[in-house]
Amino acid sequence: MLSTVNLTMRYGKRVLFDKISQSFDKGKRYGLIGANGAGKSTFLKILSGEIEATEGEVQIQPGLKMGVLGQNQYAFENFTLKDAVLYGNKRLYDAQKEKEKLYMEGDFEDDAVNNRLAELEITCAEEDPTYESDVHIEKLLEALGFEAAMHEQLMGSLTGGDKFKILLAQVLFPKPDILLLDEPTNNLDMEAISWLEQQLKRHEGTLIVISHDRHFLNSVVTHILDLDFSKIREFTGNYDGWYIAANLISKQNEADRSKKLKEKEQLESFIRRFSANASKAKQATSRQKQLDKLDLGEIRISSRRDPSIMFKPCRDIGQEVLEVEGLCKSYDKVVFENISFKVDKGDKIALIGTNGVGKTTLLEIITENMQQDGGSVNWGQTIFKTYFPQNTTEVIKGEENLYGWIQGFSKDWHIDEIRKCLGRMLFSGEDQEKKVDALSGGEKHRLMMSKMMMDSANFLIMDEPDNHLDLEAIVALGEALYNYEGNVICVSHDRELIDAFANRIIELKADGSVVDFKGSYEEYKEQV
Repeated sequence: MLSTVNLTMRYGKRVLFDKISQSFDKGKRYGLIGANGAGKSTFLKILSGEIEATEGEVQIQPGLKMGVLGQNQYAFENFTLKDAVLYGNKRLYDAQKEKEKLYMEGDFEDDAVNNRLAELEITCAEEDPTYESDVHIEKLLEALGFEAAMHEQLMGSLTGGDKFKILLAQVLFPKPDILLLDEPTNNLDMEAISWLEQQLKRHEGTLIVISHDRHFLNSVVTHILDLDFSKIREFTGNYDGWYIAANLISKQNEADRSKKLKEKEQLESFIRRFSANASKAKQATSRQKQLDKLDLGEIRISSRRDPSIMFKPCRDIGQEVLEVEGLCKSYDKVVFENISFKVDKGDKIALIGTNGVGKTTLLEIITENMQQDGGSVNWGQTIFKTYFPQNTTEVIKGEENLYGWIQGFSKDWHIDEIRKCLGRMLFSGEDQEKKVDALSGGEKHRLMMSKMMMDSANFLIMDEPDNHLDLEAIVALGEALYNYEGNVICVSHDRELIDAFANRIIELKADGSVVDFKGSYEEYKEQV
C-alpha cells in the first residue's frame, strides 16, 4: 500500500535518517517510536507529502486515500462542528456545499445549473453511496462527547482540547486506506482514548501512529517501527514485545562484541610475542590475517537516552498534610462545587476525569495560584510543595540560559547542583548554555523537572507532566514518583504512568460528584 525507497533526511550535517527502504502493509498497525528529536514527526510529514526528503521517494499504491491528523487546531474557527468533520472528505464537502448554494440561489430554468446539480449528485453518490454521512458524523461527535445540540456550534467556541477532538473525527470520518496519526492521544481524556483505541483496532487499511502512551501502543499496534541509529527496525508485536526484543538484541550484540574484543586481544598478544621469532613467523602472519578479518562491528550511538529523575524531600512530613473543604469555583458556569477531601501522609494521588471537569482549576486553587469562590484549602505546617503546571511551555520564557533560569528561583542553590539536575534530565554542558526561549516543548518540560528536583519539596503537584516527554522519560518519571518518599497529586491521562505510582485515585465526574478510591488504578477500574 505504502513504501519508501532509500529515504534520507538531512538538516545541514545532521542526518535524521539514512536510506530507509520500508514497506507498510494493509491490515497492519504500526507504532513509530524513538527518542524526541529522532525524526518521527518528520518521517510522517514526508510520507504525507507535507515536506520533501533530501533523497529517496515515497510510493503509494494508485487510488488509495490517505488521512493525516491535522495539527492546526485553529484552522476551522468559522466552521460548524459537523462541517469541520465533513471537511475530512474534501470532495464530498465541496460537492455538498456547492449543491446547497445552487438550491438556495440557482436559476432552475437554466440548463447549466441543472446539469451542474446532476454532476454534484453523482459526486455525492460516489463519495457517500449510502447517503449516511450525516449519521456517521453525528455518531463520531457524540462518541467524542459532543451532544447533538452542539453540532451546529462554531469551532471557535471550543477549547483547544475539544478542537483537537474534532480534528481526530475529521481524519477518521472518510475511513482512509492509509492513516497517519502524530500523537493522537494528546489532549484526550481516558474515555476518549479508550474510544479511539477501539476505532483504530477496527481500521482495515494501514495505520502508522506516533504515541508516547505505552498503554495505547500496547492496545492498538500490531508492529513497532523503532527509529534509532538513523534507521528503522521493524518488530512484530506491541510496545512491550518490542521492549523485550530490543533489550535482548542489545545484550546479544554486547556479548558478541565482548567475545570479539577478547579474541582480538589474544591475536594481538600472539603477534607481539612471536612476530620476531623466525620459527613462529608463519603463525604470526596467519594470526595477523585473522585479526585483519575480525569485524568488531560499528559502535553506534543511540539517540535513545534514559533520564535519571530523583525527587528528594527536604524534610519528613508531619501528620497534617492537606485538607480541602467545600471547594467551589465558577466561571461562566459552575466548574465544581463542594469538593472535599483530606490527604494523608504517604498518599500518592492520581487526579482523573474527563476534560473540562476542573482538574487543572482544582490544582491551581490548591497551589494558591487561583482564588476559589468558596471553601478552604488548609496545608500542614511541615509541607513544602512544588508545582508542575499544565502550561509549562508558556511559563518558561526569557533570555536566560538554563542554569540561570533555575537559579533565579533561589540564590542559595549552588550552580554545581543545578548543573547536575540538568544533566540528569539529559542537558549536556553545551545544552545548558541555551536560552530558555529557544527550547522545544519537550525540553521545557525537562527543564521544569530539573527545577522541581532542586526544590527538594515533600509534596509534588503535577498537571500532565508526561505531555511532550518521550517514552523513556515517562518511564523514568513513573519510577521516580514510585520511589519518592513524599506526597503526590498528579493529573495524567497516561494509564501506565498512573499505574506506576498511584495508591489513591480521585475522579472528578462530569455531574459534579467526586469518587475517592484508596488503591491502584487497576483496582479502581475493577470496582467501577
